[in-house]
This record gives sequence, C-alpha cells and structure tokens, in this order.
Amino acid sequence: MSWLEALLIAGAGLFAGGINTVVGSGTLVTFPVLLAVGLPPVTANVSNSLGLVPGSLTGALGYRDELVGQRSLLVRLAIASGLGAVVGAVLLLTLPAGAFKAVVPVLVAVALVLVVIQPLVAKRVAERTERASAHGGPLLLAGIFCTGVYGGYFGAAQGVLALGMMGILLGERLQRLNAIKNVLTMTANLVAGVVFVFVAHVDWLAVVLLAVGSMLGGVVGARIGRRLPPWALRGFIVLVGIVAIVKLLT
Repeated sequence: MSWLEALLIAGAGLFAGGINTVVGSGTLVTFPVLLAVGLPPVTANVSNSLGLVPGSLTGALGYRDELVGQRSLLVRLAIASGLGAVVGAVLLLTLPAGAFKAVVPVLVAVALVLVVIQPLVAKRVAERTERASAHGGPLLLAGIFCTGVYGGYFGAAQGVLALGMMGILLGERLQRLNAIKNVLTMTANLVAGVVFVFVAHVDWLAVVLLAVGSMLGGVVGARIGRRLPPWALRGFIVLVGIVAIVKLLT
C-alpha cells in the first residue's frame, strides 16, 4: 500500500467518522475507497466494520450528555443490535455477495419516510400508550435486531434505519435518539468485527488507518451534530439518505 493510498483511507475514515456520528452512511465512503486500493470485497467489508468502531466510540462519548437517563433502554437495544450483528456477520460469510444488498435501497427509503413523518407519528404513539413511548416495546427490539443484522452484513445507513424506527416508537428528542444510534452502530460494528477476526481475513493496516481517521471524525461530528436544531438534523438525515440510495443504485 502506497502512502497516497494510506492517506486516502485515513481521510475516508475521518469523513465517515463525522458523518456516522451525525446520522450514518459513512460506509458508503470508506467501502468504495477500500475497494479502490485493491482490497477484495469481503476483506474490505470486514476491515471497514472494525476500523469504524473507534469513530462510533468517540461519537458516542461526544453525545454522552444526551445519553443521561437512558441506560435501561440503551442496554436493551444494544443487546438486540449485537445479537443481530452476529446473524449479519454469518450471512455475509455464507450468502451470495449481492443477495442482501439488493434490498438496501428499499430499507433506506423506508427509513427516510419514517424520519420525515416522525414528529406526527411519535406524538400519536405517545398519546396512545406511555409504555410504547418510553420503551418502544417488542416492535422496537425486533426492528433494532434487524438493523443489527444489516449492520453486521454491510452497515451503510444502518444509523438512518435505527433513527427512523426509534423516532416513530419512542417519545424522545431527535438528539437523544441520535446519541443512542451512535452506541447501537458501534455495538453492531464491534460484534461483527469480533466475529470476522476469527473467521475472515482482515487487513489490519486498513483497520488502523480507518480507526485513526474515524476517531477524529467522531469527535468533530459530535460537536457539529449536537448544535444542529431538530429540523436541520432531520433535513440532513434525509439528504444523506437520498445520497445513499443514489450511490447504492449506481
């Protein structure tokens, strides 16, 4: 790997760390870059999962104030996300390469619709039952498990999916949901990465370069994301999601 390729990977990690902290879809930047420098698809995918974990960690730490009072909910959803990631990692290693990715644009589009209508629907859910508003119920656990599966397999825009579902089923501010999202994506990437370490080839140089870049990006992303008003954050989520769909379809 040349120094220029190394710089390119680190730069992609920096951008992905920032965009993942604010909303998600950083994999749509890092994965193509890893392919461009010559990594095989599966190796690029598993290395990407491990390399973006530090960025999710610094992003979650940047949102630590928004996590206050959400410990019980966070633990439940993180377990669901982690279990889903194990399934997703196994699918990556056993299914044809294009089998799961074929439905990704549809999933992202659904997530964007959920984000847009979230204020209205969340209000109605809160009026209907306080329990659903506070914990999301089995439906949210199932949904986060599915995003974990997706995250373990590929992961692009898993943050958008998680935000969309939590926004509908939880009566919380978007910034607090974004804080939870950062922990969930970190959990999915970490668990899938651990599985990959034992059963797949990992390019450790790429992992280190992505980790350094994404760690810094997570810090920057948290500082920017926490200052965005709800309407701006929601608009940015929709914009990133649309770009994600376009890139996945081309």
